[in-house]
Amino acid sequence: MEAMVQPRSPADVESGGGGAYRWAADGGRRAVGGGLRGRLDALRELIALSRTRLDGRTLEGAGRVLETADERYRLSGEHTVVAIAGATGSGKSSLFNALAGANRSQVGPRRPTTAEPVACVWPGSRPGADGLLHRLGVPTHRRHVPADGSSELRGLILIDLPDHDSSATEHRAQVDRMLELVDAVIWVVDPEKYADAVLHERYLRPLAGYAEVMFVVLNQVDRLPGDAADQVVDDLRRLLDEDGLALGEHGEPGAAVLALSAATGRGVGELREALGQFVAERGAADRRLAADVDAATERLRSVYVAQSRVGLTERSRAEFDDRLAEAVGAVATGRAAERDWLRYAERACGSPWSRMRMRMRGRRGSRGALGFGVGATDVGMTGAGLTGVGTAGAGTTGVGASRGGLTGAGAADVGRTDVGWGGAARGRRSGRAGVGRGQDGRGAAGQARAGLSRTGWNGDGAEELTAGGRTGIQQGPVGRQSAAGHRRADGAAAAGPGDASVVDGRAAARPVVEHAVRTVAAEAAHGLPAPWAHAVRDAADRGAYGLPEALDKVAAEAEESLRGGPAVKPRWWTVAASLQGMLSVLQVVGVLWLLGAVTGVGEATAWISGLLPAVLGSVGGPALAWMCRVVARGPARRYGQDAERRLRSAAAACGRARVLEPVAAELLRYREVREQYAVASGV
Repeated sequence: MEAMVQPRSPADVESGGGGAYRWAADGGRRAVGGGLRGRLDALRELIALSRTRLDGRTLEGAGRVLETADERYRLSGEHTVVAIAGATGSGKSSLFNALAGANRSQVGPRRPTTAEPVACVWPGSRPGADGLLHRLGVPTHRRHVPADGSSELRGLILIDLPDHDSSATEHRAQVDRMLELVDAVIWVVDPEKYADAVLHERYLRPLAGYAEVMFVVLNQVDRLPGDAADQVVDDLRRLLDEDGLALGEHGEPGAAVLALSAATGRGVGELREALGQFVAERGAADRRLAADVDAATERLRSVYVAQSRVGLTERSRAEFDDRLAEAVGAVATGRAAERDWLRYAERACGSPWSRMRMRMRGRRGSRGALGFGVGATDVGMTGAGLTGVGTAGAGTTGVGASRGGLTGAGAADVGRTDVGWGGAARGRRSGRAGVGRGQDGRGAAGQARAGLSRTGWNGDGAEELTAGGRTGIQQGPVGRQSAAGHRRADGAAAAGPGDASVVDGRAAARPVVEHAVRTVAAEAAHGLPAPWAHAVRDAADRGAYGLPEALDKVAAEAEESLRGGPAVKPRWWTVAASLQGMLSVLQVVGVLWLLGAVTGVGEATAWISGLLPAVLGSVGGPALAWMCRVVARGPARRYGQDAERRLRSAAAACGRARVLEPVAAELLRYREVREQYAVASGV
């Protein structure tokens, strides 16, 4: 063909250059309108972005539209293909002959009369009709030219279709196939069958979106007496309106409704004039394809249009971060760091006598702890719930009592231990969240608190909770352990190898992590169409695989960084230690002075001179220690908050990299396809 539309090469498609089509320099067709070109390109991009998210059957219709557009624009744009369709006996072949000016299609009483499509071609300024007729499947011997060769219909290819209600199945299939390929349709009805349910329900109602490329002709009006023709036309308009078919009235776009008689020629001239104007516009193919795109995007609406605003809110992200922080025990770690800082301050600022007592008790605790740290507790998993056993190093050993079998949300206190240590007790706490199982077999989701005990400074009995003492991750029904304890300020190991049934708090934190992932995935998928919601949940599930282990690593690194106490010791610790040394010297000097006076080594009245340094040293040391405890609270609190913040940030970064970023990528892909859908649908 001389005028031929060239499709883009694969290189053009990959580079994104040009539009959807390039037109030959000597082609007879105008380039597709910018609006339709953009919609076709958007539909093409939409399909490409959705292949991995939607099944092929969902995208099949849209793919056919693109194939039809490619094929139509490769062929002649100089011609407009108009089909005449109708029921048996409606007179469509008679109308075809009246427009052609000669008997080109067989007319007779036998039904069905038209077995093959018949074409009449009004030659245009350029050739190219053969390609269109070959695409439609019109046999060569059924192709004709008009008798008069009038120029008003130049470029028209008129097709007489078989009956759409033919008793022959192959005829109906041929009509359905060709209706998808032609540029416009003239529906011919008669006064007897214009309200036929088959016509309206099978064709006119589903094709309501193609009103701009449709003519509805009431034939055989010569059989109607008086003004009956006007009444039938009015009733036909009413039925078309009920079908949702827009009618072209008062200059508005829509289907044209005409009344004529092919037998007498009444109204045929009006139809010829309307067809001449329609063909001269050379826009039927574009209108038909635009209607095809409309229908395809409407069918895809349910898989692209969200029910509400989608995306992760800052609140959802913050809640996800909070749950991960809970899983790694960020709060408990911060409190443990704060109390460790206080213990280091106590050791640094206490009197030499108190430091000596702490070392001696630490050694005795190590001998009596049976493999555990002084006052350390661990967590075990039993059929009745999470339980723990606390062991002490001062000769007093407590067996942990647990509150198991809670139903719903609750808390399990594991391993409550009271250890004798100068009237004080020292214990450890695992702040990891977990799930206990009660005696009744029902799960108890809540916070597992392991090793709640009491301790104090110099035996003052103040309550203290420390975090750490993790022994590893349970694997399988028995589990295995790895020492990852947090060394305390007194030098005793916080946790060590224990029985195989002991389970780390990290294993108990897995349900919290899984719940956090499910919650954030549900928030992100809320309102999304089903395929994209499923993709978001899949992305979250893939990211959640290995997340508990990654959080365990983060927690272990945080514990390791806290070993040994603060990296930089405050200078006032040194000053306080020096003062404690001076006060201890005064105390010793005063006591020796008093002993000398009592034993007669010195003068009897010398005890008065020795009383002052003895009292000053004995009272000043504890007073200075008390002042140091008061002063240490603020820095210790800041140290603990900083440790909590670092662990919280590390856990949040881990969650973002593994879960939030993949989910955000899926949401971004959905926004991209949603934008392409908006362009393709013409919104």
